[in-house]
Amino acid sequence: MTRFPKKRVLIVDDSAVVRQTISEIISAHPQLEVMATANDPFQAAERLRREWPDVIVLDVEMPRMDGITFLRRLMAQRPVPVVICSTLVGDGSKTYLAALEAGAVDLIQKPNLSTRKFLEESTIRLQDAVLAAAHARLARRDAVAPQAKLSADVMLAPAGRTAMAQTTHKVVAIGASTGGTEALRVVLQSFRRDAPPIVIVQHMPEAFTKGFAKRLDDLCQITVKEAQSGDSVLPGQALIAPGARHMMLIRSGANYRVEIKDGPLVNRHRPSVDVLFRSVARVAGANAVGVIMTGMGDDGARGLKEMRDTGARTVGQNEASCVVYGMPAEARKMGGVEREVELTEIAALVMRFGGQQATT
Repeated sequence: MTRFPKKRVLIVDDSAVVRQTISEIISAHPQLEVMATANDPFQAAERLRREWPDVIVLDVEMPRMDGITFLRRLMAQRPVPVVICSTLVGDGSKTYLAALEAGAVDLIQKPNLSTRKFLEESTIRLQDAVLAAAHARLARRDAVAPQAKLSADVMLAPAGRTAMAQTTHKVVAIGASTGGTEALRVVLQSFRRDAPPIVIVQHMPEAFTKGFAKRLDDLCQITVKEAQSGDSVLPGQALIAPGARHMMLIRSGANYRVEIKDGPLVNRHRPSVDVLFRSVARVAGANAVGVIMTGMGDDGARGLKEMRDTGARTVGQNEASCVVYGMPAEARKMGGVEREVELTEIAALVMRFGGQQATT
């Protein structure tokens, strides 16, 4: 029995099989329950006239009305946390960017029943996304039952305290989760073309990060791209870890590169912020700036502490500007956050820590 009332979820999808699968996954979590299911937005609207959920899990491609149109109407009338759950096929990346702009809290890929490993990982991702959405923008957050998870140890050993001496070559590492897609846009748009190299882990599904990076590249002065293994880490460029793969910083002579690797979920995520932050602590040490932003859970908290222990400057997004004040709060509790600031102040502080200035 859980201590707090369960979060109630409405599932909207035109596939009966998918509705059943998602219902079973959500019902298996001790803090979640399925309020109802609907096969399209019209049926969902009828249900909403009688009772209101804490979270809606919403498909995109449905008869009579698509999910994004329904999402826009919801946000205009009575905002509710919405998690988009679909197959990410075709022009999916553009579709899901539109969903984010319409107000979706998170995006997840539909569980694949044909692959046991994928179904197991989808279960973790779906439960975590729905629980995070239920807490989005709430002043009071329910306690989350502890669940077994792997640490960054499965990918690389802890950072030592003998990272290379401080130099003028800086690298910025950023980690974010729920609410991070728009938060990253705000931060990256504030950097000038001469910004230090940036490496980013944003928790999001496979096949989505490329479109997300392209969107940011179109909006920002700096170059933004989905990282590939071996990419150089360059000034004026941000590399975003591809969905479903870990990203690590490595050193190649006097230069930095990224390595993209498969591996198990770390802190229930792949890519994991802890994996990136630990690698930065190991190879960059005091030459790095770490930033932890909005998101549920504690991924990145230990890694940010390791970065700070090796001499890096560290920044946390403050509670008032977070969609979910989870990851920054945990990092602060562990002593990993040197300064905590509003979202709009992060870029300027990072540039000061790196000896440069952000755009005005």
